[in-house]
Amino acid sequence: MPLVLSMGEPAGIGPEIIVKAWQALRSDGPRFAVLGDARTLQALGAPVRSILSVGDAQPVFGDALPVIDQPLSSPVVPGRPDIANAGAVADWIAMAVDRVLGGEASGLVTAPIAKAPLYAAGFRFPGHTEFIAELTADVPHPGTRGPVMMLTARDLRACLVTIHTAIRDVPELVTTERVSRVSRVVHEAMRRDFGIARPRLALAALNPHAGEGGAIGLEEVEILRPVAKALRAEGIAITDPLPADTLFHDEARATYDAAICLYHDQALIPVKTLDFWGGVNTTLGLPIVRTSPDHGVGFDIAGQGIARPDSLIAAIRLADTMAAARAV
Repeated sequence: MPLVLSMGEPAGIGPEIIVKAWQALRSDGPRFAVLGDARTLQALGAPVRSILSVGDAQPVFGDALPVIDQPLSSPVVPGRPDIANAGAVADWIAMAVDRVLGGEASGLVTAPIAKAPLYAAGFRFPGHTEFIAELTADVPHPGTRGPVMMLTARDLRACLVTIHTAIRDVPELVTTERVSRVSRVVHEAMRRDFGIARPRLALAALNPHAGEGGAIGLEEVEILRPVAKALRAEGIAITDPLPADTLFHDEARATYDAAICLYHDQALIPVKTLDFWGGVNTTLGLPIVRTSPDHGVGFDIAGQGIARPDSLIAAIRLADTMAAARAV
């Protein structure tokens, strides 16, 4: 069953990398249909085929980029987002989610969106992740409910307890409830979405040297070690908090299937160091599979033909792998 791909911000690099991803995958890669504006994609020189159902993408994918056409109301100027098109961008995401929930698509890949025009048009969610969580909130989910953000690069899966949070606010948000919930979501996702029967989780410490027994902070003693012990009692294989500066080298990564990271840069720095161009953002703990490129809209290079599709291609491949695991 094909994936569905929401086109994202039309004035950014999304349309360009979608066309390049289709060109790279058309022969033997995962099949997908784009939900977005066919005219914008045609303007990039892609042979576009308008379809009505995601399933219609399968027979035409090798010859043309399949698009479920939902036209924009305003012309697209690369690098210059238009508030008049913001409503369509949000609608594409919602429609794509509906196609997955209806069984028409196996999973969702989202091209990057620009927050400012969406907010100006009344969009009330911080971003994709929270919007998709709301759209799927009433749908049954067999396990602990997310959303949990996971970033992947090569053999690293880094999962976040806090996301876009100021460093000064992180300690008070690293709570027993948050760390426990994220760890359960990740444990269940490793089994359901990645086919790992006995997942091994590594818990990153908050403080340098894992707090040095309380000499450099008490979070490890008062919160993280008790949480890890309680999770192990539930049958989840998770380490005590480990110093983050020794958690991500090659030998260390071989000892776990996913790392539970406590703040943004603790996860993103190793991910981007390992594979700056090919990282993928995945949302765990939802009733649907959802992945996205790990980069933004690229207004500064939009329309120049130089955007790299590596991350989108990796996101498409990962969504296909996760959907296949769920189908077993």
